[in-house]
Parts: sequence; C-alpha cells; structure tokens
Amino acid sequence: MNKGFFTAVVSSNKRIGERFYRLKLGFTGGAAKAFAKAGPGQFAQLDLSKTTLPKDIPNYLLDASERNVLLRRPFSFCDITAKNDKTMVEILYCTVGPASLRMTTLSKGVSVNIIGPLGNGFVVPENKRIALLVCGGMGAGPLIHLAKTLKKSRPDMEVTAFVGAKTTKELPFEEIRKSQPADFARYGVKSFVSTDDGSLGVRGLVTYCLAEWLDENKRAVEDIIIYSCGPEMMLARMAEIARKYNVDCQMSMERMMACGIGVCQSCAVECKVAGSKGTVYKLCCKDGPVFESKEVVFRL
Repeated sequence: MNKGFFTAVVSSNKRIGERFYRLKLGFTGGAAKAFAKAGPGQFAQLDLSKTTLPKDIPNYLLDASERNVLLRRPFSFCDITAKNDKTMVEILYCTVGPASLRMTTLSKGVSVNIIGPLGNGFVVPENKRIALLVCGGMGAGPLIHLAKTLKKSRPDMEVTAFVGAKTTKELPFEEIRKSQPADFARYGVKSFVSTDDGSLGVRGLVTYCLAEWLDENKRAVEDIIIYSCGPEMMLARMAEIARKYNVDCQMSMERMMACGIGVCQSCAVECKVAGSKGTVYKLCCKDGPVFESKEVVFRL
C-alpha cells in the first residue's frame, strides 16, 4: 500500500453527541487508491495547524484552546467507502484538546493535508470463526470499521460487539435503539452495552461483560479472536482476560505521535521478547498501532 502526503476535501462534519463528531473526507486520484486499501486499525495524521477555533468554546477547553497546534494529530477510520475513482473516509472524534476543538470548524469544501494511510491494522486469521469486538469509549471507531470489513470478507464469521463507557453520554454513537448501537447493528452485529453508572445496559465495566460471555458461551478457544480498542487500563485488563481464557487477542494501542512514520521515536510501546524475560520498545505508529495482547507490557 502506498502511503504519502495527500489532500482531502471535507464532505461533512456532523455532530453526533455532546462532544462527538463524524468527519467525512473525500479523496481522488492516487489518494483515493491508497485509502481505498486501508484496513481497520490503520490511521492517518491530520494537519490542523491552520484550522480556526470555534466561536463558542466549552468551559472545559478554555485553557487548552489557547495552545498552538504545531504537530499533526493521528486518527483512525470508522468507515471507508470506495466507488469509481473516489474514496470517502470517515473519522470519529471527540473534542478533548486544542486540535480536536479546531476540527469542529472544518466545513464542507475545506481542504485538509493528510499523511496516510499509516500503521498496521487488525489481522483476521483464516482459522477463526468467532470475533469479539471490545471497545471502550472512543475505541469504537476502528472496531466499527472492522465490523463492516468482516461482514463483507467473512460473512460466515460470528461477530459480537461489547461496548462500554462511563455513562450514556460518553457512548460515541449517533443512534442507539433498544441498547443496540446502530453502527454495529447495520452490519448484523449484536452488541452488549455497559456503562459504569448503569445509565444504559449493564452496570459495570465492559471487560466484565466479556468475561461473563466467555464463561457462559463454551466455545472452542482456538475458534475465537478478540479485537479491542480503548483506554490503556481497559486494554491491560483485556490482556489478562485473554491470557486467562487462552484466547488470541489483538489490541489497538494509543500513544502521542509527532510524525506517524517512525522518525521521531516518540510513541514507544514496551513489548516482551519471545523466549526470554527481556523487553524491547516498538513504535506504535510503525509496528502498531495494533499489537498482540500477549506481547505488550503494561505498567499502570
């Protein structure tokens, strides 16, 4: 796949919650061909340095809004649609800092400079028959993309999503019907929703729901694979569960990235060295962002 510096044109930038948005970008020419082949879990680096601030700034971002945005920001894809010579890429994002706050002002027709597609995404082994997608909060983005990909490439695969957040307002979905996020339901994927405060679905952590499912559904462990994306504390618990039940697990890690191509060395992830007690540092942007759970060292 050819990555490079490309220009995308904003097709829409829709607010879907109190802090959540879906940005749709259009690519043509060589960029369209490159992004059409991007897989779930890969990402792009967006240049937001020249993007303006909105007129109304939330109180919780007043201080952050004063900071300049010098470095590109990494975003994974929640959907990619290629048709003819055009590719549409959707990014799910949350306003958490000066860059994402500025993203809210991107309007239809505006051009955005992008580096991508980058990194290594999720891999689907041929021998797996059951995929469990576990997402915490904003970790839903790449797993929505994965659900769509699995529906198309592995229609025989049984796919179930486990979605968790602190509260209903922190679930990054435009629509939830009968506790089923529409983003997964449209691909025929059943979801189990959990919230820390019990405002929707099961009260508790999403990892509890997953462990309960594994206890109740006695499936051959070699048929199952877990895909996960979310806060690092959640991913650490996911690694424990995968080890306990002897299930393969891939997880998308998050790190601060300055370049996105392995030059700055700023996004190190400590990993185990097979067959020894030693560890080595790999780069989230180049070697990841998707890693096998059994290789990541969590120090929380």
